[in-house]
Amino acid sequence: MRIVIIGGTGHVGGFLTPGLVEDGHEVIVISRGERPVPEGSAWESVRHVEATYGDTGFVDLMGELRPHALVDMLGVDVPGLYAALREWDGQLVACGSVWMYGVPRVVPTPEETQSPCESEGYARRYAELQEVQEQARRDGGRFTAIMPPNICGPGKIPLEGMGGRSIEVHRAHARGEELPLPAPGSTLIGPCDAEDVAQGFRLAIAKPYAAAGEIFNVGSAYALTAEQFVRTYGEIYGAEVPIRWVSWQEYEERISPSPGANFHFRANMCPDITKISRRLGYSPNYTPEQSMARAVEWMREQGLLGT
Repeated sequence: MRIVIIGGTGHVGGFLTPGLVEDGHEVIVISRGERPVPEGSAWESVRHVEATYGDTGFVDLMGELRPHALVDMLGVDVPGLYAALREWDGQLVACGSVWMYGVPRVVPTPEETQSPCESEGYARRYAELQEVQEQARRDGGRFTAIMPPNICGPGKIPLEGMGGRSIEVHRAHARGEELPLPAPGSTLIGPCDAEDVAQGFRLAIAKPYAAAGEIFNVGSAYALTAEQFVRTYGEIYGAEVPIRWVSWQEYEERISPSPGANFHFRANMCPDITKISRRLGYSPNYTPEQSMARAVEWMREQGLLGT
């Protein structure tokens, strides 16, 4: 099959693109050309097309490429792409996020709205995914959304103990510096390896009719408490990270006022992966601890952690 990937050189795309080549597909990656092409034999057969998602004529480009399947990792115009692909019964697989469901009321969290999404951008994209899902169910189109939690693993600086992706915070973890954390530290954090996220997309493409009209969570088999998340980094770095327990009010107001960062310690992240496991055969290859260790090893290899 001819498969087009928007964002095919990114974190998840770095695993997805060569995986689809391995599966025997003709793969075309669309990017702005700002990121260097990854090395490896699989990438030698990948066609690269430079284009900017959202620009005039971008959707028309799909008509020229006529993919059997399109993977959209960015979600700028899912409705427009779906309408274009319907002209030749192409499949669309879009990427979302479990954060789009809002603050979870239950864990593990199923593929259902839990509360109003607090991010305006995520809320808009989630509404579009639901809109296209309903349209696909009405007209028989092949649309699937994959919803990962916090993406970890090699290829990108992973989430750290302050709720961001700061290399300086990781260096502080490696030095064993004290870390403030809101008590009691029982909020669930679910790092999922980018390779396992890519697996979800590969399965949706391999089983398009089983995946049609569905929104699927992907994730690890379990999540870690915030306290264990920090302890795990200490084990990986070989340096105990002392925790200074603070109240939520102090943490939110003085220590980490950014909602994008403190949300990780306020809302549980533990997606229910039952549906994709039963319908598509999804099975994560990495535990949260393994994915975190892989990410740290990648940072070491890139020289990001210093001496």
